[in-house]
Amino acid sequence: METPLNGKAVLITGAGSGLGAATARAFAAAGCMVACVDIRQAAAERVRNELTASGEHLALACDVSDAAQVGRTVAAARERFGRLDVLVNNAAVDHTLSVEELTIEQWDQVMGVNLRGPFLFAKAAFPLLREQGGGHIVNIASTAATRAWANAAPYHASKWGLMGFSRSLGVEGRPHNIRVTTMVPGGMRTHFFDRFADQGIPMPDEANLQDPANVAQAILFAVQMPLNSAVQEIIITPMTESSWP
Repeated sequence: METPLNGKAVLITGAGSGLGAATARAFAAAGCMVACVDIRQAAAERVRNELTASGEHLALACDVSDAAQVGRTVAAARERFGRLDVLVNNAAVDHTLSVEELTIEQWDQVMGVNLRGPFLFAKAAFPLLREQGGGHIVNIASTAATRAWANAAPYHASKWGLMGFSRSLGVEGRPHNIRVTTMVPGGMRTHFFDRFADQGIPMPDEANLQDPANVAQAILFAVQMPLNSAVQEIIITPMTESSWP
């Protein structure tokens, strides 16, 4: 069955697992051609191989904080698909440490992936979208951009920064029919919490986490909005998330 997204070309970072993988599956099911981008080539290939055969898909390895790699990745997707319609900046990392324990290198890594990465991909994709007469950029933030807890300073800083970057980018995109949406998800059942076990931190109760597929559907909703409207931000949380609002 055809959808409004049928035949569109989509690039998703951090597509090798979690929300990125769920989003790749959702766009593929809607008839899109999907470029699965992940720092781990094997993970990107695994997700690409899972996608529906309704479209032509691509797996690309990329360190999103590396400008040269980002440029090559966007160019490869455009060469393969002939166009680029949707960019989903999803890749993210975190270190669960206090500011005193956190190294400068760890701070720089989080900022590089979570904030520099979306900037680099948006910068590379923007002229392609403008030349085509429009497109959509989706930046994945977090409820960590609306509240705070201990031992996550770089994550909070990067996600708050991403919210500001998205709003500014949306203003720049409007004259060119480039829409920008910021997704603000609460806790999800993804590998993101795996590091907790390694550090002896109690894992959150899975009953209080949402399926990333639900968030992926919200992304599709935003991208399919009629062209004379733009979904600026969506906050989507588990029904049982006790720390919200």
